[in-house]
Amino acid sequence: MGVTGAARPPVPAAAAVAAFEPHALGLARRWRRMRKNELARQVGVTAAAVSQYELGQARPSASVLARLALALSMPVEFFASGFPAPATPGHAHFRSLRTTSQAERDQAEAFGEVAWRVVEVIGRRLRLPALRLPHLDLPDPTTPEDVRAAAAAAREAFGLADGPVPHVVRLLEAHGVIVLALPEVSERVDAFSHWYGQRPFVFLNPAKNDKARSRMDAAHELGHLLLHHDAEPGSQILEREATAFASEFLAPSTLLADELPPRLDFERLHELKRRWGISLKALVYRGRDLGIYRDHTYRRGMSLLAQWGYPEPGDLGPREQPSLLGKATELLDRQQTTADSLAATAGLPPTLVHTVINAATEIQPELHLTLG
Repeated sequence: MGVTGAARPPVPAAAAVAAFEPHALGLARRWRRMRKNELARQVGVTAAAVSQYELGQARPSASVLARLALALSMPVEFFASGFPAPATPGHAHFRSLRTTSQAERDQAEAFGEVAWRVVEVIGRRLRLPALRLPHLDLPDPTTPEDVRAAAAAAREAFGLADGPVPHVVRLLEAHGVIVLALPEVSERVDAFSHWYGQRPFVFLNPAKNDKARSRMDAAHELGHLLLHHDAEPGSQILEREATAFASEFLAPSTLLADELPPRLDFERLHELKRRWGISLKALVYRGRDLGIYRDHTYRRGMSLLAQWGYPEPGDLGPREQPSLLGKATELLDRQQTTADSLAATAGLPPTLVHTVINAATEIQPELHLTLG
């Protein structure tokens, strides 16, 4: 396999201090959702000292670094340089900025960076699918027609026929996007996307065990990746654009308009739900958006759906699930490369590497990976 894939030997304490990476300390602290004063109390230093370590204004002594590693359940090697902060354009696009606390968002982003470390190590041993996303530019200001045109261009670039997208998550993975299910960090952390290094990651909430919602979430995050690569997240305008993109990407207006019933016929809407893999709620909303349903019809449809509750009738089965890293680790396992050896190379505890792999190991679609 090559020297670059070899596990790093244990780092002596003095060498770890000399190679101390400030960013790694902040990353570990955010992953453990620990405040600076709480960490300082456990380690026996001041909160100001922790801040100085994270800012690179001071280095911890060997004994303090050992206590930091113990408090954060990380090996000392994690804090030695070798994995600096990834060059990351922009910030994560979160679906629930108003309901998600900063600590929860920080923890979710920290998990993303940990996952990036694991992917980087896997990528040294295997040739993962190349990133092949189309380059789309929205004019400013952006109109709904612009977003629909972008979705149509994306479908064409992905080689999709005039019909439903068979598997959104599988499509993203085949084009080089890493898709993971978030570990149970918080129910309030919804789907989000982020670029780590030169590869985009999409994180889905496994609590939404609903196929239609998982497809919409994945398509929504694809919209952010294609349309808002350099945009500052958090804007409701961007969220509406990503939702509009997802709706059009999953079910193009030109096709759906000919299939929606002129009246609220839920038997027909159930057929369309199964055909397009989108929710009844989304279909009723699109009916109004396309001018097929008037406002009073739309309100009546939404009222009925609210009475029926969630999950709505007509279950499509389990959510779409990622599998790329699961396939990769199976291939590595056949090469006698274990998750523990990946952990040693990444400077991570094995349990955390297993958490990342478990977030990406469910259904196994056909994805072709070759040994590098």
